[in-house]
Amino acid sequence: MSRSAQTGEPFDETWDVLVVGFGFAGAASAIAAHDAGARVLLIEKMPDPGGISICAGGGVRTITDLPRGREYLRHSAGPDVPDSVLDAIASGMANLEGYFRDLAKVNGAEINLRNRGGNYPFPGHDALGIVEVTSIPGFDARQEYPHARGRLLGPNVFKLLHDNVRTRGIEVRLETAAERLITGPDGDVLGAVVRNGTTTRRIAASRGVILASGGFEADPVLQRKYWQIRPVLPVATRGNTGDGIRMAQAAGADLWHMWNFHGSYGFRHPDPDYPYALRVKRLPDWTPEVTEPEVQMSWIVLDGTGRRFMNEYQPYVQDTGHRPLDEFAPETQSFPKIPAYLVFDEAGRALYPIGQAVVNDRTVEPYSWSPDNLKEVENGILRRADSLDELAALIRADPAVLADSIARWNASVAAGRDDAFGRPPRSLFPVAEPPFYVGTLWPVVNNTQGGPVHDEKQRIINAYGEPIPRLYEAGEIGSIWGFLYLGAGNLAECFVTGQIAGREAAGETAWRDAGLLEARSIARAIGL
Repeated sequence: MSRSAQTGEPFDETWDVLVVGFGFAGAASAIAAHDAGARVLLIEKMPDPGGISICAGGGVRTITDLPRGREYLRHSAGPDVPDSVLDAIASGMANLEGYFRDLAKVNGAEINLRNRGGNYPFPGHDALGIVEVTSIPGFDARQEYPHARGRLLGPNVFKLLHDNVRTRGIEVRLETAAERLITGPDGDVLGAVVRNGTTTRRIAASRGVILASGGFEADPVLQRKYWQIRPVLPVATRGNTGDGIRMAQAAGADLWHMWNFHGSYGFRHPDPDYPYALRVKRLPDWTPEVTEPEVQMSWIVLDGTGRRFMNEYQPYVQDTGHRPLDEFAPETQSFPKIPAYLVFDEAGRALYPIGQAVVNDRTVEPYSWSPDNLKEVENGILRRADSLDELAALIRADPAVLADSIARWNASVAAGRDDAFGRPPRSLFPVAEPPFYVGTLWPVVNNTQGGPVHDEKQRIINAYGEPIPRLYEAGEIGSIWGFLYLGAGNLAECFVTGQIAGREAAGETAWRDAGLLEARSIARAIGL
């Protein structure tokens, strides 16, 4: 949908490059554009920077052997990503260690590289590594970013970027949302309409606009358009509502693999107005080198009839754990696996916390899961049953069916193998010691992968395979992962594509210098 702007309406201010979104990708884009000689404005619609990036584990995927690592990327990304795009991503990933060491010069951050194979036995799975920002002198994540409750080293990575943005004097405006792109008569993107509170401004971007605004994990409207599975609950941020995708579409963008998202299964918060789901505990992923994780998984998952229906411990549960729930029954027009039910016993309750919270939002109190899971029994996230019959009643299942499912599971544990669904033998754990516990499970989304198609220069591509002039993207908004996600690959993509987009946008000839339009003449504003 487009909306005409008044012909000749002036811009309020002019920058060389406008970057929309201040997560990892937006920061990397702004730094690269600045270093290429551009005057850069970096905007973020939320009150705090970091996006969903700051909530991540912080390990950034690298390639240690370029030809073989690229082969793994081909299998993971799927067949629809052009070779030229894959080559650009792979080459950039192979250079990330040096990139991070250069960034670390501003604050003395400690950078570490370690080998870490891919999750799946594709060729090249052992040609991959992880770059980490292990420490930064004097940095206290909880003090500097109290709004973020992430995992491990994500705040360290953002601090490194934030300090580089500050050192360069790049202008940052928070609580400033891009609402519509401004285009010329030939479709060139000239800038954007942005809003801060009740104030709207028309920003000219004389060289280009970079959309680094993330995906649509917090937007149920786009989810209903592109996903069969529903409902799917977000876990980390309310900021990613597909704004950049809509603006790109209004400019003519084509889209790819909108169906694919990085997600799992998790719990609703006991407060119905709480905006985020709580993920199940993150257990170590499989890799081809470690096919049998040493960690026991204390739970099994049942459907509403009391039957087990999935391998609860897939190679990368936080990526594909939701997929077994995506089953539609046409005769009832329902999703029979939604909700599902996570079940464990007293020994499993004492093993470790079943869930965890990951959030970047100053407006809510981050949920803290109790070490022994008893707070969750008290607040209703988990329910207790003293017998299998009581457990069946809690999920409204046939007691005989549920008892048979539990008996079959315990027999599998005793035999040391899961013939039904192939769960790793060392992860098997019985459900035998009452009382029993059950939590209602829903599909959850960590982040989306689909979005506007882009080329190797990060130019957004229209439905005819042509680049939309002066419009770029970086990061999650148009990720390459169209089949299976490569763990830590989204973060790598933020830095690789951010560098490319920033450099390419800064290298454009200013549209006024190119004679596209008179200084105060524009055609229309398009977007949301």
